[in-house]
Amino acid sequence: MTDSAEASTTNLTGVWHGLYTYAHRSESVSFVATLIENGSSLSGATHEPCAGEECPSDTLYATLLGTRQASAVAFVKTYEAAGPHYHDPIAYEGILSADGTEIEGLWNIRRVWFGKFLMIRSSGHAATISRQVSERV
Repeated sequence: MTDSAEASTTNLTGVWHGLYTYAHRSESVSFVATLIENGSSLSGATHEPCAGEECPSDTLYATLLGTRQASAVAFVKTYEAAGPHYHDPIAYEGILSADGTEIEGLWNIRRVWFGKFLMIRSSGHAATISRQVSERV
């Protein structure tokens, strides 16, 4: 199987550890995302420490809704009950690595706030999913 074919058959369902950075700040924020892929649809949730101003709590929770087409991954993150500084949805667009263990890309809020993100999961999970898909074919 080619690298691009492997990435397109790798299911994204699982736990991902991530980091996002701001284009105009030196700080970065870690997060944990749980993704569920069903066909070309993605859903899930994240949790992360609150690192901004006027934090409503120590941990912020959000839901994810999006799509995946081959190696292109896009989703919108919406914080749950997180106060005035966290009410705008955040658009994420990234590319899945050939081995299915990383998603890297850009995020933006109303094209005013933006930055980069990286999500990583263990290669063991991707290999298991890939093996299961191969066995079914």
